[in-house]
Amino acid sequence: MGDIRGFLKFGRELPQHRSVGVRIRDWNEVYEPFPVESSRQQAARCMDCGIPFCHEGCPLGNLIPEWNDLVYRDNWAAAIERLHATNNFPDFTGRLCPAPCETSCVLGINAPPVTIKQIEYEIIERAWAQGWVTPVSAKVRSGKQVSIVGSGPSGLAAAQQLARAGHSVVVFERAERPGGLLRYGIPEFKMEKSVLERRLMQLTQEGVEFRCGVSVGNPAPEAVNAVADGASTISTTLLTAEYDAVVLAGGATIPRNLSIPGRHLRGIHQAMDYLRPANQVQEGSLTEPTITAAGKHVVIIGGGDTGADCLGTVHRQGALSVHQLEIMPEPPRSRGPKDPWPTWPAVLRIYPAHEEGGERLFAVSTAEFLDDGGGAVKALRAQEVQLVPDDEGRPLFMPVAGSEFELSCQLVLLGLGFLGPERTGVVADLGLDLDERGNVAADQSWATNVDGVFVCGDMARGQSLIVWAIAEGRSAAAAVDRYLMGETVLPAPVVPGQLALR
Repeated sequence: MGDIRGFLKFGRELPQHRSVGVRIRDWNEVYEPFPVESSRQQAARCMDCGIPFCHEGCPLGNLIPEWNDLVYRDNWAAAIERLHATNNFPDFTGRLCPAPCETSCVLGINAPPVTIKQIEYEIIERAWAQGWVTPVSAKVRSGKQVSIVGSGPSGLAAAQQLARAGHSVVVFERAERPGGLLRYGIPEFKMEKSVLERRLMQLTQEGVEFRCGVSVGNPAPEAVNAVADGASTISTTLLTAEYDAVVLAGGATIPRNLSIPGRHLRGIHQAMDYLRPANQVQEGSLTEPTITAAGKHVVIIGGGDTGADCLGTVHRQGALSVHQLEIMPEPPRSRGPKDPWPTWPAVLRIYPAHEEGGERLFAVSTAEFLDDGGGAVKALRAQEVQLVPDDEGRPLFMPVAGSEFELSCQLVLLGLGFLGPERTGVVADLGLDLDERGNVAADQSWATNVDGVFVCGDMARGQSLIVWAIAEGRSAAAAVDRYLMGETVLPAPVVPGQLALR
């Protein structure tokens, strides 16, 4: 490393957030610019640690110490080359990834870890500003045609890798525009859609063709809102007949429900049904959101990333009050003995949206939604719970006597996660095998039980991180290239079922 004592000289530093009073009046990203010298100092904190556990913490195997050193030496052009060597979309991960690399940083054993995610962000943003991110077109065409179903991060990564390997790539997307959850699930204040659009332009210039508003097979009823109005349908028979290989990257889109009394009442919505039109308004495809928090008391059920996305959105729409409920007990602020380094720790995570208002309630279970007399929700009834093991050590949520309470609400958002991919449509049409968790089963080469059909991302793994989606898209692309050509030079960072240090 350029400064082997940098971790002793400099403390961990991150960019400031724009003031709450300003940022909740717009939909722009929440961070202030970070000075170049601050980035170089943070890069200098990267230790000459001998064994960089951050490599193992990152599913992509990012060459973190290398590009940290290059940033410290002010060689940003070389830094983006090293970053792009393992990650197609550092502009996505630099904003959206929870950074498992940082929790496995060696410095993090007894000090705040290196700001890996922020340095990644600074590298790619400087690269775009300097014009260093350009299309990489294949020099030799293979004559093979590959179709990819789904345009989320795993589908986009697979598409870019296969196009660069010389194959003709067509991406089918049932929504009106490509991007998947990057477009319709991630709010603008977390990632402005211009970041997505510039990558889509790069892929298009590299030869990737996007066919939007096209549904492969018939979608599940639960996911009908993901289908564009007037979308056409392509049969799976035609898809497999016209293309030399098919990559399924449709994600895990079946939302977990909350089946309690009153669930049928108006004003109770799945989080994605709420976030999607809110994002469409920001990109101009809707004039007004179909579901709004304006002037309402809101309850968000679910304490993860999706719940935080809903929280920031309802603030910007003008909610009167917001409560966010989580059934799990409040996590500690720092690692406990059950979460030793370098594992992914169960600690309290505070998102920028939590700084903007609202109240977080932990160890709370919702028991019933209450009717206002006209078929709409007016309140919910909940109670505190304790997490206790049963006779076999499995966790149970036991109600705390006398802890019942009511919360007034006219809008309830369910951010409870996803149960896996849709089993209808392409999965049923092709007769694909499922694993024990209900995901599409894949062998060690990302192949399904149908010849020439591969799967990657959340469709194979279940709901997971964006960094896993990109890593699996890259690996599936290498497997497809080998299937078509007999060999491949494309990198394959992960194998099906692999787990990182988390």
